[in-house]
Amino acid sequence: MVINLLYKELRLAAHPNLFIFALLGILVIVPEYPYGMVFIFGCLAPYITFMYGRETNDIFYTSLLPVKKRDIVKAKCLLLVVTQLTQLLISVPFAVLRNYWFANNPVGIEPNVAYYGFGLCIFALFNSLFLPVFFKTAYQSGWAFLVAIIPTVIAVTIMEVLVHFPAFTWLDSVEGAMLLRQLPILLIGMIVYSVSMLCSYYLSAKSFDRVDL
Repeated sequence: MVINLLYKELRLAAHPNLFIFALLGILVIVPEYPYGMVFIFGCLAPYITFMYGRETNDIFYTSLLPVKKRDIVKAKCLLLVVTQLTQLLISVPFAVLRNYWFANNPVGIEPNVAYYGFGLCIFALFNSLFLPVFFKTAYQSGWAFLVAIIPTVIAVTIMEVLVHFPAFTWLDSVEGAMLLRQLPILLIGMIVYSVSMLCSYYLSAKSFDRVDL
């Protein structure tokens, strides 16, 4: 049932920008560009889709189907996971090419192993704020986005600035030894993202159960 709801989300509820922004992972190949913007786009796309769903009464329509309210929340959470992870996967080959073709990025962090670990943490931060706040009403997508995007932008800024300090230059490296040193950050990012999505689903489903549509 949840798979069918996810299919419905992708075919009916998703705004076209959701797919376009997922492709913006290729921006990591652009020289002298703040690659943290990729994660901002990964957060902006779900907001546009949720706002689009509000205008088309998607939540109300889905609630009329013979499905549990918790499954509706689960499908929405899976939509974010699929979109964000797809964006990261699309960016990987372009990150490899970028590190092969161009010199160091003077703007901020390189698209390396640490970059993806931080990115998962950034997505986790956004999702853990956006989803529970949205499902308190299942309508106020703008307020939920505002609550989530401010700390997310701060986190992206910290990531970009951090690598300019001498003590953290290893986070900006694409050398083999440094990439191995960055692996724990990627692992932590994967764990944080997974746990945060489970918590976000639980809190969102609990709130949505109390919403009178």
